[in-house]
Amino acid sequence: MRELPTLRPGGQIVRFAAVGGVNTVTFYACYLPLHRLLPYFAAYTAAFAASLAGAFFLHTYVTYRTRPTWTKFLLFPLTQVTNYSVQSAGLVALVGWCGLDTAVAPLVAALCALPFTYLVSRRILRPPARTGPAAARPGPSAQAGPPPARSGEAA
Repeated sequence: MRELPTLRPGGQIVRFAAVGGVNTVTFYACYLPLHRLLPYFAAYTAAFAASLAGAFFLHTYVTYRTRPTWTKFLLFPLTQVTNYSVQSAGLVALVGWCGLDTAVAPLVAALCALPFTYLVSRRILRPPARTGPAAARPGPSAQAGPPPARSGEAA
């Protein structure tokens, strides 16, 4: 299979923010109708859960240009634990302490969570290259020189 191109970290941050914007619009489009039917925090939680799968595929393909795998898919909710925690704390603080309107507070909380979520999602979806003894050993294709002669062949 063809390898996807790697990205400069600056490009990833821009893509991350753009994908986050799309995901926030998706989240908000779910949140507003639910907010009319449910208490604000229940509506927030349901909208957050609804946008999770879309966020995984957008970040996998667009932000980090890597292939989705079941392992990444199963680990991706861990990246969102950070997002959910920071946004939830921000939401409660903005509504309860600052008196911000419950229709606007989730957007402000999402902006506050952006740097934390980027760092954690990058670690999960684009893990660093392996280092150590196993990574340092050359594989068969990295060996120098011609392949060894088979028995019965002239060297």
